[in-house]
Order: sequence, then C-alpha cells, then structure tokens
Amino acid sequence: MNKKKTRLPAAALLLLPALLCLTAAPADAALKDGDIVFHTSRSAQSLAVQRATGSRYSHMGIVLLRGGKPYVFEAVSTVRYTPLAQWTARGDGGHYVAKRLRNAGALLTPGAVARLHAGSADYEGRPYDLTFEWSDQRIYCSELVWKLYQRALGVRIGELQKIRSFNLGDPAVRAKMRERYGDKVPMDEPVISPVAMFESPLLVTVETR
Repeated sequence: MNKKKTRLPAAALLLLPALLCLTAAPADAALKDGDIVFHTSRSAQSLAVQRATGSRYSHMGIVLLRGGKPYVFEAVSTVRYTPLAQWTARGDGGHYVAKRLRNAGALLTPGAVARLHAGSADYEGRPYDLTFEWSDQRIYCSELVWKLYQRALGVRIGELQKIRSFNLGDPAVRAKMRERYGDKVPMDEPVISPVAMFESPLLVTVETR
C-alpha cells in the first residue's frame, strides 16, 4: 500500500534555511555590543563586595563583539577582553545576568558602538584597582563600564556613592578594608558599585542564565 507523501508549501521551503539557522544559533548570539553582564565572582574579595553593597552580584563587564563573537571587556588583574564563555565559567554556578540600555535602539547607533570600541583602548592593559580610587591609573570592574559609557556616550548608569555609605560594619568587609587601607580609609572617595548599575532604571534585563 503506497503512502501519500506530504509536501511542504513552496513558501515554507524558502523559509526553512532561515528557520534552521535560528534553531542552530548559540544562546549567546542574542547579546549585543554594549550589553552589560553581571555575575557572582569567586574571587577573594567577592564576599566583602556582596556584603558591603547588599548585592548578589560582585563583578561585571561590558559586551563588545570581536569578529562577530561576544567578548566581555572587564577589569580583573588587568583590563582585558575575555571570551564570554570563559567569563561565564568564572562566575558562581556559571550564572550571569545581561542588561541593555532601555533605549538602546536610539542610543546604540553604529557610531555610538564604534565609540565604545574605540574608548576601550584608553583602559586596556591597566591594572586592577584594589583600593577603588576614582582616578584612571588603576581601574575596577564597575568603574570601567561606568566611565566607558559616560565618556563614549554621555550616559551615566547608576549613581556614585561615597565609601562611607556602604555597610562597613560587616566582619568580612572590615577585614578586607583593613587589608587594603590599614587605618586610613578614604571615606569620601567616590565609588560606583555593581549593584548601583544593576539597579539603574536606564537598563532592562535581556538575558538571565
């Protein structure tokens, strides 16, 4: 007994290659230039940052595409580009959250993206700032992203705070402060924290993994 073959409509056949490409696309293909990613670092200072700021997330960076692939421009031992998969693997449980400017369609024009890429050259290779100073000589993670956006696009993501405004009474925080500053803590030093940027109304969440 012959079975009747079912033929796809011509329009569906034309769409099939595109549909297969979408299905096969990697999950991180949705990330775009300028997206900001957050995770919980497993570094020695992560617990102190979490308790001082009241945030789950202690490290962050900005996504910049290179050769069509997502890299995280971040401040670790030095400021560098890290492949997204490698950056993700360093975080607790491989979890991260990606956020994007709420009005990215209007602000992240090709010219603006080009300025973000060009601006990264001002920081690449600079050492990590263990004492969270607001100069450009050394850079910490949230400072890097904040300054890159502010200087390239004129956008201030998150409000600056002074060191004295954080929870400095926690034992883990006190120990880390003593290690970094001794008895001379610069209480009025301006700081931008990961949580201040994470909670900024200028950003919307585009991916949680």
